[in-house]
Amino acid sequence: MKAAVYNGKRSISIVEKPTPVCGPHDVLLKTVYASICGTDVAVYQHGPGTGHKVAVGGEFGHEAVCRIAAVGSEVTDFQIGQRVYPYPLLVTGDTGRAGTMGAFSEYILAPHARWNVGLYAVPDEIDDRTAALIEPFTVGTRAARRSQPKAGENAIVFGAGTIGITAAIALKEFGCREVLVCDLSDFRLSKARGLGFLTCNTGREDLNETASRHLGMAHGLDGMVPNADIYIDAAGSPSVLEQFEAMGKIGSRFVAVAVLAGQRPVNILRMTYAQQSLIGSGGYFPEDVRDVLAMMAGGKYDISSIITQEFPHSELAAALETAGDTDHALNVVIRYQD
Repeated sequence: MKAAVYNGKRSISIVEKPTPVCGPHDVLLKTVYASICGTDVAVYQHGPGTGHKVAVGGEFGHEAVCRIAAVGSEVTDFQIGQRVYPYPLLVTGDTGRAGTMGAFSEYILAPHARWNVGLYAVPDEIDDRTAALIEPFTVGTRAARRSQPKAGENAIVFGAGTIGITAAIALKEFGCREVLVCDLSDFRLSKARGLGFLTCNTGREDLNETASRHLGMAHGLDGMVPNADIYIDAAGSPSVLEQFEAMGKIGSRFVAVAVLAGQRPVNILRMTYAQQSLIGSGGYFPEDVRDVLAMMAGGKYDISSIITQEFPHSELAAALETAGDTDHALNVVIRYQD
């Protein structure tokens, strides 16, 4: 099989490796489409230790939709040709490989495969390209769920990348009245608007004024502030938490999902007086996968509209370069079959 190997900063190779062979209880997956995650871009652009734990000399990639190519002699509940979503944390049997499942390789071995644990059936209503976004959509959905959304609440999402936009979709599905998406890229914000979200380019617009105009006003610790109950950081900029501390209303919640958020100073006393919550969100759980499959199959949102470029597997390096251009790309997918 052809496999993508990470060699370090801005260096990958497409190499020939032996196709994995199924043991009695294993399932072999053939990758149909893979999606490029922001962490893949980070480790490609900046080197090891800047994204998922991608080892030099190892396979990588973790967002994919696959078809079953072979099954072990003792496997009875999987059939060749079935379309599946591989859950990166559990599909390979090694939880340390969640970010390096091997989605940028033609085949992935799923040892001791089990339905709704390492593998999930993809409904027929979801096309292959859209199904490649199941993994990031679950991350966004988990962040939305962690914000404890209630019907009629308003939210502000920082970051109009795949995670930010999918979090915004999930917030609406969980009952939020309005969701305002913020970014510095007009290109990405146009995609958010196309899905029906309010937007703010924080590079040239005053977020406080824009949010107040769209969401109304509420009481904050020092006076009136935008009526936003939920803030989700899918950007990782140092200013995001600062904006929440300055703008957050009484009882508002802040969810950090951006992997590049790093360490930030927090005024705990101020948050205490304002009855605010600071919440982390990493990864996702089976309930998030089930919700995402239902949302995608429902067809309410044109989720594939956030896919802006598609490359063949042989051009993975060019795809990674393109995915890092936030002014011209949002989600970039890899096609494994012509």
